[in-house]
Amino acid sequence: MFNNYLQAIEGVDIYAIFSLLVFFVFFVFLIIWMFRVDKSYLKKMSSLPLDEKENLNQNFSGDKHDE
Repeated sequence: MFNNYLQAIEGVDIYAIFSLLVFFVFFVFLIIWMFRVDKSYLKKMSSLPLDEKENLNQNFSGDKHDE
């Protein structure tokens, strides 16, 4: 059904090429970033959801509240 509609549009193949190119560039960038990022940053971000008590004691600026 959609195949008939898409065949009737001239230049529709450019959208497929463009979307594949965007997909490829995004994942290449992600792989490059993955190898270049600081490992301590990744460790901190991976444990962030688990540090619930520590997160409750911090405000948005990162300072701890006086208890």
